[in-house]
Amino acid sequence: MACVSFGVEKLIFRQLFDSVSSTYTYIVADPKGHEACLIDPVIDHVPAYVQWIDECGLRLVYAIDTHTHADHVTGAGRLRSLTDCATAIGAESPAECATVKICDGETIRIGSLHLRAIHTPGHTDDSYSFLLPDRVFTGDTLLIRGSGRTDFQNGDAYQAYDSLFNKLLRLPDPTMVYPAHDYRGWTMSTIGEERQHNPRLQVRSPKEYATLMASIKLPTPKLMDIAIPANWACGEPKITG
Repeated sequence: MACVSFGVEKLIFRQLFDSVSSTYTYIVADPKGHEACLIDPVIDHVPAYVQWIDECGLRLVYAIDTHTHADHVTGAGRLRSLTDCATAIGAESPAECATVKICDGETIRIGSLHLRAIHTPGHTDDSYSFLLPDRVFTGDTLLIRGSGRTDFQNGDAYQAYDSLFNKLLRLPDPTMVYPAHDYRGWTMSTIGEERQHNPRLQVRSPKEYATLMASIKLPTPKLMDIAIPANWACGEPKITG
C-alpha cells in the first residue's frame, strides 16, 4: 500500500494528536526514498505509528524528540526496539541511551529530505527546533499564540527570548509553524502570524519577556516525576530488583 503525500509530492506529512498530554506527533517521509521519521512520538501510540508506517510501505529511520518532555513518556526507545530506527535528541540532554546527539546546525537526512536542527533553548536547555524549507517543528519553544514555560529543566527566559527573536522569528513569514503541543485544538500557524498575534511576542526586550514569563504561574506537570527519568532512558527505563 502506498500513502499519498500531503500537499506536495516531495513530502509525506501527517500530524497526530495525543489527547491526554495534548501532544502533536509528526510523521515526515520522503515518498521516493520511502524513509520516514517521527517527531515527538508518545509511547502509548507506538503500535499505531508502526502500523501506519508499515501500511504506507515506509521505513522508519529516526525517532526524534524536540526536548526532554515532562508531560508524557517518549516512544523513541520502543520504536527503536521494534523498527531498528535511530533515536535522536539534543546534545544537551542527559539521555545517554540516544543513538544520535544533535548539535545546532546539523542536518538529519530522511531520504532526500533535510531536517536542519536549530538549538532553541529556554523552555529546556536541550530544546531544538527542526526546519524544512517550508515549515518548522518548534517543540515547546514557540507555541500557537504562546511559548514554552521557563521555570524548570534548566529553563531560562532570557535564552527563550534569544531563541524566539533571534532564531525562529528570523525565518520567513510564510514558514509554517508546527508545535509539540496545543491545548485549544489549533493545528498550525506561521511565523508571520505568530509575530503579529502571539501575545508573548509583543515585548520590547529580553528583560520584559523575562518579567512576563515570571508572572505566569502554572502547575507542575502531573507526570513530571515519571516522565523525565523515563525520557532520560529513551522511554524504556531498566527495571531493577
